[in-house]
Amino acid sequence: MAYRIRPDADFTQAFRSIATEQLEGAITFLEERPDGAHEAIHSFRKNLKRLRSLYRLVAREVPDFQEQENARLRDAARALSAIRDAAALIGTAQYLQHSARGKEEGEALGRIVIILEGRRDWMAKAESGLQQRLMETPGVLKEAIAALDGVSFDGSHRKNARMLAKSWRRTARKAKAALARCHGDALAGDFHDLRKRTYDYRLYHALLRDIWPGAMKAKRDVAKELVEDLGHIHDLAVLCELVEAEPQLFTRNDDLAHLLDAIIFRQQEDRRQALLKAETVFADDPDEESERIALLWLTAAN
Repeated sequence: MAYRIRPDADFTQAFRSIATEQLEGAITFLEERPDGAHEAIHSFRKNLKRLRSLYRLVAREVPDFQEQENARLRDAARALSAIRDAAALIGTAQYLQHSARGKEEGEALGRIVIILEGRRDWMAKAESGLQQRLMETPGVLKEAIAALDGVSFDGSHRKNARMLAKSWRRTARKAKAALARCHGDALAGDFHDLRKRTYDYRLYHALLRDIWPGAMKAKRDVAKELVEDLGHIHDLAVLCELVEAEPQLFTRNDDLAHLLDAIIFRQQEDRRQALLKAETVFADDPDEESERIALLWLTAAN
């Protein structure tokens, strides 16, 4: 079953099917690891992000379930995060290298990439408990599948429409509040908050796309681009934190200077572009938009 909820379907059955599919997919990645442990963990985390967005969409209707399962999935992701985060830093350095503003900067960033690859490999060897957690996590996800039997929703299309509208409005309001904080002397956390809410917003468009396919796809595509831009901003901030926490990694002062200069330049450019896109993505009034979602849901359900 695709990541979507059809208005004419039984909501409880559709919700359980989508959640089960995401959880089973995550289990398969961890157990089979077709492209190695690093990629398996990356794919597993994407499944869990989609699942947590789904659970936030229904949080007002089943708050205890959402709180319990969100904590379960968050803890499962954290247990496997260290090595994947180390691999993500390599991608961030490669992103900087590909947009280098000169040969000297590009060569310096290439050496930074090699350093970060060595750090990832060293961490993988030192992480003696990784294999154990890879084997244990599928059991946690199977418990999450079993928990789905205890969640159900009122069969009324009108009640479901109100639930979806409230969740939509809450997410849009949070996104606009985060966007407002991102102007001026914004902190990295402000952009990260905007990224998280944009991620939910994008996936809500995917889940409910049948109520207005063309328009929902167009908005989802723009939101996806914004999520990617905001992801780069977050990753650059994490790379800065690594420089501060582990300065001994960077033994060549010139390379470190190029790295920091590239980070600052790219952060400024990415923030500027992200803000322009965000103003477009969240241009609609949350109250009006949520009312439109409820009306479209009811219309499509008939």
